[in-house]
Amino acid sequence: MDIQKIRQDFPFFTQKNADKNGKAPLVYFDNACMTLKPKSVIDAEIDYYQNYSSCGGRSMHSLGEAVTKKADEARQQIAKFIGAKKDEIIFVKNTTEAINLVAHSFDFKPSDIIFTSDKEHNSNLIPWQIAAKKSGALHEVIYSKNDNTFDLEKFERAMSPKVKMVALGLTSNLDGVTIPAKEIIKIAHKFGAKVLLDAAQAAGHQKIDVKDLDVDFLAFSGHKMLGPTGTGVLYGKKEILAELDPFIVGGGTVDFSDYRGHHFLPVPDKFEGGLQNYAGIIGLHEAVKYLENVGWENISKAEKEINKFITDELQKVNGIKIIGPENSDLRGSIISFNFKNIDPHQITLMLDSSANIMTRSGQFCVHSWFNARGVAGAVRISFYFYNTLEEAKIFVESIKKIIQIL
Repeated sequence: MDIQKIRQDFPFFTQKNADKNGKAPLVYFDNACMTLKPKSVIDAEIDYYQNYSSCGGRSMHSLGEAVTKKADEARQQIAKFIGAKKDEIIFVKNTTEAINLVAHSFDFKPSDIIFTSDKEHNSNLIPWQIAAKKSGALHEVIYSKNDNTFDLEKFERAMSPKVKMVALGLTSNLDGVTIPAKEIIKIAHKFGAKVLLDAAQAAGHQKIDVKDLDVDFLAFSGHKMLGPTGTGVLYGKKEILAELDPFIVGGGTVDFSDYRGHHFLPVPDKFEGGLQNYAGIIGLHEAVKYLENVGWENISKAEKEINKFITDELQKVNGIKIIGPENSDLRGSIISFNFKNIDPHQITLMLDSSANIMTRSGQFCVHSWFNARGVAGAVRISFYFYNTLEEAKIFVESIKKIIQIL
């Protein structure tokens, strides 16, 4: 993979992105929050707004037909991207909405149990807490091993026929650890439970085949995989989706209504209430095509190379504690760490002001994990296939200088 050639596809790298003081170009290490966008994605959105900005699925004129066709092509491509059928793809605005859709639509009973892990993003924790409270069901947490990896044995011992939903992050945005999803799903199904995977942190980094996994629901966001903000996908097995009541209803979800009632359209339409984000959906289509062109092996190789280099260097620094496994290969494209008792926000601000390095600090919407351990937060660096080893070296040199100061 020619990274320098790839970087030419991203306007961020081709523009003059030095700050007003003329420091070095920006090093963007906040990809777990949001990835950069290639020109093809940006151009696709602009093309919609400039040339055929109209309503899809409603207007029968030529512009409307063009939008409908483009959105349909996007649904087909995204279905293929994860090994699904086209009518199993529901467009939403992000992973959060996708999970809320399932949590609000699923028919829980007071005797039911919902499982999540101790490392869930708020978007895959709070909806289930609310669903349990409203239905009277019980929400329980499966705790990780000491190294933050998933405890499969503990999970299997905890399972019972009362468990109706197992909702887990496929890859953690806290430490980059990917769970053994296929084994988890097999165990859950043995007890009759459904499984939802939050793939927000995984969909842009690894090949996902929903049929091979046999997962019941999968949710992911466009903005973490080169796509536009305000785009996301919920996959669900068609027979399960057909049984769920829609979460948001209105225009586009029914084919009949009168003053007494209504009749919902089949899946996926009954879940896509209101006018859709056509520009975003079309842009997400381009993002998926771009990722497939780069290739999963190239993406994984680039991420592992940077992670290993930075991990090896940080482990030489006395006082730095990396969250999760010591083995960098188990942490994907994420390194979260703390330095002694120094406020992580201070480190992030100093990296920004002194070296134009963009990182994240705080609790990364995983407040529950930090609060359970009495930890105020951490610094998180997250990289992607377009980042370089040279940028990794700049980060290492900069963090060492900052630690000397602190």
